[in-house]
Amino acid sequence: MHYEHFNCSLVYYVINFLINAAYQQDGYSQVIVMEEALAKIRPHTTSNLAHQKAPANLLQALESTFEEKHADRTPTAYFAALITTLDGSIQKKETSLGDGDVLPAELYLLALVAPFVPPPVIQTNLNTLLSLTAPLFPALMAHAPPMRSQLTLYNAVFRALDKSQLDVSAVRQSFASILQLCLDPRPKVRKKAADIVKDVLSFPPSPLIRHPYAQRVAEWAHIALQQASTGALPKSKSSGKGSDTSAAETAIHLLAFLRPVLPNLPLEAIPPITTTLLTLPRLGNPYLSQAAYSILSDLFTASTTTGTASAIEQIPAVLHAVLESPPAKADNSISPSWIRVLGDAMFAYHVADASACATELHRVWKTVWSYFETKNPQTRKAVAESLDLLTRCITSSLVKDSISDGEAGKSPLRSIISQTTKALDSLSFASAMQELLSVISALVSNLGVRVDPAKSTTATEALLMPLVSKIADLRVQKGFEHKEAADAVLSTAMRVVGPAVLLAAIPLNLEPSDRQAGKEPRAFLLPMLNQPHPSLLGHFVSYFVPMSERMFNLQQKADSEGRQSEAKVWSVLVTQIWSGFAGYCHAPSDIKTALSPAFSQLLSQLLYSQPDLRPPVLRGLKALIESNKTIASQVDTDMGESSGSDNVITPEQASENLTFLKTQVESWFAVFFNVFGSVDRDNRGMVGDVIGVWAGLAEKQDIAKAYRKVVDLFRQSFQQSDNGNTTTMMQDLLILLLPFLDTQDVAALFSTCLAQEVLCHKDNGVQKRGYKILAKLLEHGKVEEDALQTFQRLDELSVGLSPAAKKDRFILLSLLILRVPSESLHVIPSLIPEAVLGTKEPSEKARLAAFELIVAMGQKMSHGGIVKRSMVDGMDEDGTEAQASINEYMTMVAGGLAGASPHMISATVTAVSRLVFEFRESIDTQMQTEVFTTLLVFLSSANREIIKSTLGYIKLAIHTLPIELLRPHLKDLVPALLAWSHDHKNHFKAKVRHIFERMIRRFGWNDVYQAAGEDQAAKVLVNIKKRKERAKRKKAREDDDDEEEATKGKVPTGDAFEDVLYGSESELDDSDEDEQASRPTAGPKRKGVEQGVRLRVDDDEPMDLLQGVASRLTNAQANRRRKPGQDAGHFKTDTDTGKIVINEDEESDIEVSSRKAAKDVAGSAYRESMTSVDGFTRGPNGRIKFNKDTKKRRRENEDEDGDVEMADGAATTPKKHKQPAEPKFGHEFKAKKAGGDVKKGGVDPYAYVSLSQAAKKKGRNRTGIAGKHR
Repeated sequence: MHYEHFNCSLVYYVINFLINAAYQQDGYSQVIVMEEALAKIRPHTTSNLAHQKAPANLLQALESTFEEKHADRTPTAYFAALITTLDGSIQKKETSLGDGDVLPAELYLLALVAPFVPPPVIQTNLNTLLSLTAPLFPALMAHAPPMRSQLTLYNAVFRALDKSQLDVSAVRQSFASILQLCLDPRPKVRKKAADIVKDVLSFPPSPLIRHPYAQRVAEWAHIALQQASTGALPKSKSSGKGSDTSAAETAIHLLAFLRPVLPNLPLEAIPPITTTLLTLPRLGNPYLSQAAYSILSDLFTASTTTGTASAIEQIPAVLHAVLESPPAKADNSISPSWIRVLGDAMFAYHVADASACATELHRVWKTVWSYFETKNPQTRKAVAESLDLLTRCITSSLVKDSISDGEAGKSPLRSIISQTTKALDSLSFASAMQELLSVISALVSNLGVRVDPAKSTTATEALLMPLVSKIADLRVQKGFEHKEAADAVLSTAMRVVGPAVLLAAIPLNLEPSDRQAGKEPRAFLLPMLNQPHPSLLGHFVSYFVPMSERMFNLQQKADSEGRQSEAKVWSVLVTQIWSGFAGYCHAPSDIKTALSPAFSQLLSQLLYSQPDLRPPVLRGLKALIESNKTIASQVDTDMGESSGSDNVITPEQASENLTFLKTQVESWFAVFFNVFGSVDRDNRGMVGDVIGVWAGLAEKQDIAKAYRKVVDLFRQSFQQSDNGNTTTMMQDLLILLLPFLDTQDVAALFSTCLAQEVLCHKDNGVQKRGYKILAKLLEHGKVEEDALQTFQRLDELSVGLSPAAKKDRFILLSLLILRVPSESLHVIPSLIPEAVLGTKEPSEKARLAAFELIVAMGQKMSHGGIVKRSMVDGMDEDGTEAQASINEYMTMVAGGLAGASPHMISATVTAVSRLVFEFRESIDTQMQTEVFTTLLVFLSSANREIIKSTLGYIKLAIHTLPIELLRPHLKDLVPALLAWSHDHKNHFKAKVRHIFERMIRRFGWNDVYQAAGEDQAAKVLVNIKKRKERAKRKKAREDDDDEEEATKGKVPTGDAFEDVLYGSESELDDSDEDEQASRPTAGPKRKGVEQGVRLRVDDDEPMDLLQGVASRLTNAQANRRRKPGQDAGHFKTDTDTGKIVINEDEESDIEVSSRKAAKDVAGSAYRESMTSVDGFTRGPNGRIKFNKDTKKRRRENEDEDGDVEMADGAATTPKKHKQPAEPKFGHEFKAKKAGGDVKKGGVDPYAYVSLSQAAKKKGRNRTGIAGKHR
């Protein structure tokens, strides 16, 4: 393709002008993203498709001009060159829009580059851009691909303009053209136009809150809706295509456009749109009705969540209109949306005017409730969601009227409760039992308000306890299948009214006396105690503590008498009771009386002697502090109705509780410290959390007293012989108390831990905790120690450093670096070797800490300062001072490349890689080039450890560094990498292949291939290209087979450096292997076939369909139920008596299979898991290591498998005596020796088979006409 119109000189001048004006605003990250997009276009210069080849050739022409003029490839440069090219095409009237023409290619590249162009550049060249592209709209109407490119270009243009430029006539006309395209019949064009309008309105120019075009879009949408509502839309799909069909499609497209745009429209424009939406369901089109109702629901939901009142004024009219046009209950498409509109509208009405909403509550409730009887699950789900919203509309006046009306009253709320209660026994609501229980749960939750603020009685307790008791009775019935939903209702009731009220109405019936009376036990209520509820702590002390003691005695008795299973039951019940202790500790109002010395002593004994009960007791003591602190902190906040209704006590009462608990801190500290010392290291975490919470409440003198005791024991532990465990325990306690110490104690503790007996202790744990204490002291900022002296002291103590303590040492050094004065940066060179070698530590946490130390030193050097070379170890005393910078720091780190050991060189390469990635925008180009060329030399090393690190750096450099910096080194880089492309050890072959894939994506296939040089080496690149194309074809086939299956990407690690260095593995790893067998897919599901509920028939009891129907419902299919006596049909019966005949000599299949399984498990299962090819073992860190597939192991497995089969066949397989088969037809013609006239399988002679039928049979083992096998 030739571009004679391409004026190179004009492009050059325009590029220079625009670059000088806005080059500083081109972000580095934007250039990287744009380059990745352009890299996908460059390889298509040899494509056979014209629409791919044209943009690639144009891009190649532009970039060749950039190279000739030595211009940078910035978004501004591309934009200016493309504008100039477009101007030349239009002037020469080369405006054809075919696939291989220039104009579509120019628009495509402009659309790609425009989002990365700085807004000032677009604003400056707005007139030129509009004069060139706006007249193209009429011509582009018939060509969808260039039209989409034009729309993408205008999306970037509109978002870059300021308020004054949006008023330009050409801009407004262009936006009007795009607005009309939102109803275009072509889906891609329509979606692109709608996305532009949504994006433009979502990002108004600063400082406006709403876009100036929002009102215009609202007026256009309103007019279009009115036009759509006046047309007669078809009621079925069988109508022919005509004007009606186009009108229906237009209305559908309009509603799809309106949904995402509505939140950005002016508030005053919403009412007319809402009025017009209500007219669409009358047209009779199901989809339009559903979409209109759905948009109305979104409007009401937005008005409640955002606090706007855009549609509040119309709610009465909307409710009236919606209630007047109910859909048929059998209409499964419209009913869910219609029901949701009622719920959302009522809740929005409640937020705006609660009293007016209460007058409509009963009417709307009855209307929505009537749809509960439908068999469609989606409709029932919509009913449950809508009724949930309606329960939130219940006001205190409705509650008071219902309470004063009495149980036999007919108030609206009483009618709702009565209707719900009757539905539990009604057969009409059998299929909706799950949704019905969720509605009851919402009722219980939303009626949790107090009737009288002076009393603790809630509306749930006054009105709903009979209904809750009925659900509890259903829960214990044997045939009831919705136990989880019933548990949700009971759990909600437990949270709202508390165990004191609920257990009075629904007793547990767990003790032997209750069981003897025939009462059903309700142990399922015990797990529900572990949640915040309003019951007093005294109820637990008076009710559950004696019960747990009685159950503990029963456990001891059963244990002593040898009834282990019964003892286990009582033990579980005791544990469940105490698990509910934390629920009582959420800000109880009687804490002063309930937390008596006797009860506190009981809790202490449980902590000492009962390990199973220790966690729930600790959770309760922790919740006791945290809940009161949370409520007490609300004094300074806005005490609205929501915050006040959720709390059982006031902030003043919570403050009084905290004052009382402060008096108990000292005694509880003694208990917690003793428990902390008695448990092992793995179980100290929870005890430590409780100590930290109580320490936050303690007074300073209590903290100081506890600290002195711990420090004294800590110092005494060094004088003991076997003091490792005691020392580490004291250190753990000191770590817990650190945040609450004063400055004097902090300084003394820092000096104590910065000692040889701590940091050089023979126990690894003591060293680790010593460094951790020092790091935490620095982190809290309470230490005023000299950083240089601390560094010197740490350097002296590094001789006895344990490998386990290196992580905490690196963390400490990272914090100390921040305190080094800018004129004393000479300490950094002495730390570099230790930090660099730390990147090779076996521990992952230690490696990460070493990387953080390297980065921290780099950040310190980048802030500036002075490096006194004379004070650096190993430097001349008369050395000059150097200015601190990131380049100077890179030079220091790179000094490790001259190390004597390959381990040091490899660690230095890894450290340099991290610095290049972390400071890629700060390191200058010359330094980046020097580092790259230096490390490129190491690719010729013979040491694999060095090669591994160098390949990691090359991979990172290709991903991170600019293309202009790397392109000159391709001729050296590509051959060096190809030298390792056939090395399989250390996965070098896969690593090199992945590096080449990235290089091809960034530089293009031609540049990389030309740099390969030799023919043999270039074959590797050809193979990569073929594999990539094969992988694309395979992926395309998979997408065609299953379009809905999402591709699985590699999960990011959360660390950008780790993701670049080790992530995004090659997409071609398995492309050259045979495709795996497709996994078996489930059979096609029958859509539209609903497995409804059934009645469980019991022949022993008569069925009452008016009472207790819920316990006789089942969702299981009747023909799949296991019937009594079903297994008896497998046995022989005596013909005379009808009795089952069992032969004792024969063994059943179950006995034989169970004996085989027992033998296998007992004899060879463990050995096979350790020795077989399919077995595996677990390492010390828990990771699975599969056994190697060796020839010896396969041979042993084959021998074992053969022996087992022979043994099983000889021992367990009985010989079957074949009965003589009936003679085949034509057997008299069968020859005794010849095989030509009869098949080997024993079927009819060939004389009776037609020759045509015999000739059709295919296969390797078929018998021919002559009777011989082929």
